[in-house]
Amino acid sequence: MKNVLMLCLCLVVASTLSAQNESSKQEAKPIPEPEVSTTQQTVKINGVVITVTAKAGTMQLRDENNNPIANFGFTAYTKDGAANRPIIFSYNGGPGSSSYWLHMGVMGPKRIVVNDPDVTPAAPYKIVNNDYSLLDIADIVMMDPVGTGLSVPVGKSRFEDFWGVDQDIRSISLFIRQYLVENGRMNSPKYLLGESYGTFRNAGVMNRLLNDGIALNGVVMVSAVFDLRTLLFPPNDDLPYIVHFPTYAATAWYHNKIANKPSSLETFIGEVRTFTEKEYMPALFKGDRLPAAERNALASKLSAYSGLSADYWLKADLRVQAGEFFAELLRTEGNTVGRLDSRFKGINDDLLSQFADYDPQSSAISPAYTAGFMQYFYGDLKVNKKLFYMTSAGGREGFRWDWKHAGNLRWGTSAAINTGIDMANAMTKDPNVKVMILNGYYDIATLFYGVEHTIDHLGLTPEIKKNIIMKYYEAGHMMYTHQPSLEKFRKDVSEFIQNSSHQ
Repeated sequence: MKNVLMLCLCLVVASTLSAQNESSKQEAKPIPEPEVSTTQQTVKINGVVITVTAKAGTMQLRDENNNPIANFGFTAYTKDGAANRPIIFSYNGGPGSSSYWLHMGVMGPKRIVVNDPDVTPAAPYKIVNNDYSLLDIADIVMMDPVGTGLSVPVGKSRFEDFWGVDQDIRSISLFIRQYLVENGRMNSPKYLLGESYGTFRNAGVMNRLLNDGIALNGVVMVSAVFDLRTLLFPPNDDLPYIVHFPTYAATAWYHNKIANKPSSLETFIGEVRTFTEKEYMPALFKGDRLPAAERNALASKLSAYSGLSADYWLKADLRVQAGEFFAELLRTEGNTVGRLDSRFKGINDDLLSQFADYDPQSSAISPAYTAGFMQYFYGDLKVNKKLFYMTSAGGREGFRWDWKHAGNLRWGTSAAINTGIDMANAMTKDPNVKVMILNGYYDIATLFYGVEHTIDHLGLTPEIKKNIIMKYYEAGHMMYTHQPSLEKFRKDVSEFIQNSSHQ
């Protein structure tokens, strides 16, 4: 027995030493040097040629103890000799998306032209001067969260250290703080501009930065979501059905599925809002107590506003999920509509399907954006071609997002993830910060009515709520693919920055 115990002890010691040696090897692994390509780029805006210094590559990101934790990918456009120009930190969402959509859609000196709202043919793609960039009034830093772009963990860090609501907020905030310090920009007017999950991130980052002593002048939310309940369809929760309905109606209006269609979309949406709040929402709240006559009458009204048959609404128990709507609206035509932008439509190859199995908008523009960006990134910006640019962390093995958020623990729950709480906290503590939210009427990925509901339930005082500016576009999630909306985007955001930079 004694020999057996000694053998076990030896095995444990050997195992421990082996683990220590392995850990030592990992700790001793050299940290790769960050790499940056510097070029001069020009952009013509309103007839004026602007020259900026472009730096594309990675910056070594350090934690609160000054330990290297990542080589963080970014592309910065700065105007020489203008240290107090406004600076915009910009990113997309996902979670797990790199920033190349905003980069080549509206922010950078070049942009991709697509056949909105139709499928863009294969290469050659149109990469043109971006007349609508904000580089005439601000410096821009495009950021790629760890796992996307060129961003990778270093040292003892692992990808999972960055893949989560709070982990992401922390690393993004660390990068912004470190970039401002290293480039002497702490006294510049500062902005965030995020899209989709990037707005969810914005709300957390603006609060964390403020707690770290960095006050922002403004935050731009492009296609926003703060309360994740508005996007999901959990059992016994009527909220997502309610906030989706006005966008269903807008989509039906666009595709001419509305009888006696009003000429103005905004007028129509106003009518749908009233119906949703005064009739649809109270009816859903009654659940099974809703009388049959009222149920049938409501189904007829839902049909008139949505383009789906009353029978379909009845079979769905008056609750139609987004994927069902995509597949059903144009089923008789053999088509399905887009999630990111419901103006787009594509072939439905399974006319018996309950849910759409792809997004026509994404399929229509993704190849153009991907190929066009790579051409620009490795060509014009001269980034080392041996560095692999990851457009989405979803392509990495083991990608999984940690949805726990400390901000929700204040309310004793982690079931309903909502960073609107963080935004409200920051805006209350800093009554000067302004927030502008850009909403696409045809966006069924993040819903304008869902954002309105969240804003109306933040508990902000009237004077603070006035600091939230809402803008609307007759386009979808990436409203900048639509030429009139691109022009409006430029006007709205430039006015917002100019007005809030000189408070």
